[in-house]
Amino acid sequence: MKFFGRDQELAELTSLWGKRTGSLVTCRGRRRIGKSTLIERFAQKSDALFIKIEGLRPKPGYDNKTELAAFAAQLAYQTDADDDPPSNWLKAFMRLDREIPDDRRTVVLLDEVSWLAFDDPTFADMLKIAWDNRWSKHDRLIVVVCGSVSGWIKEHFIDNGAYFGRRSLDVVLKELPLAQCAKFWGDQAERVETREIVDVLAVTGGVPRYLNEINPGLSAADNIRNLAFRAKSVLREDFDEMFSDVVTKLPTLAGKVIRALVGPALSVSEIAERLGMDKGGRLSEALEQIEEAGLVVADPGKNPQTGDDIRERRYRLKDNYSRFYLKYIEPMKSMIDAGAYSFVSLDGLAGWDAIIGLQFENMVVNNFTEIMPRLHLGKTLVESAAPYRRNGGRNGGVQVDLLVQTHHCNYVVEIKRQREIGHEVIDEVAEKIKRIPIPRGKSIRPVLVYDGHLAPIIETEGFFDALISFRSLLGI
Repeated sequence: MKFFGRDQELAELTSLWGKRTGSLVTCRGRRRIGKSTLIERFAQKSDALFIKIEGLRPKPGYDNKTELAAFAAQLAYQTDADDDPPSNWLKAFMRLDREIPDDRRTVVLLDEVSWLAFDDPTFADMLKIAWDNRWSKHDRLIVVVCGSVSGWIKEHFIDNGAYFGRRSLDVVLKELPLAQCAKFWGDQAERVETREIVDVLAVTGGVPRYLNEINPGLSAADNIRNLAFRAKSVLREDFDEMFSDVVTKLPTLAGKVIRALVGPALSVSEIAERLGMDKGGRLSEALEQIEEAGLVVADPGKNPQTGDDIRERRYRLKDNYSRFYLKYIEPMKSMIDAGAYSFVSLDGLAGWDAIIGLQFENMVVNNFTEIMPRLHLGKTLVESAAPYRRNGGRNGGVQVDLLVQTHHCNYVVEIKRQREIGHEVIDEVAEKIKRIPIPRGKSIRPVLVYDGHLAPIIETEGFFDALISFRSLLGI
């Protein structure tokens, strides 16, 4: 597997070797985001003994004894430990303790920890006893509790008062930054048209597992066809497993909510209205589940007129793969499996440019921090950076792809993916600016983030305070 980026996470983990006691780390993030790979790479860079124990996915017939037996077998394979199954988790953890050397750095990864614990509610309590009495005494030990079910880790380790003061680090792994994503094309990135990279990233997002499937020698259309539009292809198959891994409570309702968010961002009231239910209780719990899983985000915008927080935040489906799957793959699964898309030109599919354009917009918003240095903000505090939408009003409704607000200035960021971008983009943004309620004494600056060919007049007219090509965000 190719490995790029994660420099900050590696640095934070490496700093733990300076402690005089063991370190307990939680690591969470969506499936396929590279959690296990990160910890293994960290152990390699640290020249540490690496012991990995992975939970078995729960299924009918599996119980706590099954998980304990798998634990014993994995530990025995990697060490000199016995392979007979322990009778409980405390005995399992004490057996592991005996295999931890005092004279060498050691990284222990308890992977898919919610699967290990699924049939034993005492798991977290037993791990705490092992930590307090044995593991924390090893000054060259880092134990990483890792999993895709972020909500489970949050409930049992992060919000659990019994672990207060015991965790050294919480690693929340997100998608790779854009410049790291481009590295999966290798040397070809310099020669490939930006649009080719844009289209693939619009479908996959910055998920390392999907990016590892790219063949840099193929066109974007061929890569997307191989990844998504063939029977048993990775993007055709992965959604159901990914979703069931990260959403363990109210999966049916959570599935309805995430499908309601395939289009524009919606407030809780708007989601409730679409689903015909109350906006509290179960709906709030389902939203919390998929937000904790990293699939959706409630963009924390501010009212540009008052500077106050938006009264009712809107939820946006941020995971580009999920957006693309629900919009374009799921409705066509039977045709994909029948081979109907093996030789079809993707550009010819109905609405293809429109959906990729929306995916592109979502991807740029997800990576808004990479835009900030190009706005010449210096040390100015950014108070808000989020999409903005206002319905009605004296000047009519308005929708801004990204509104960046500082104390003295608002940046109206337009995001465009078109082969040819002409003067009409200036007209569109100028009209939006008229409709945004801005108090006196505050500047407003238009910005264009684009992929495509800019008409010369866009630069010569000087309307935009910043023109940011997507290729520059990719670092190529």
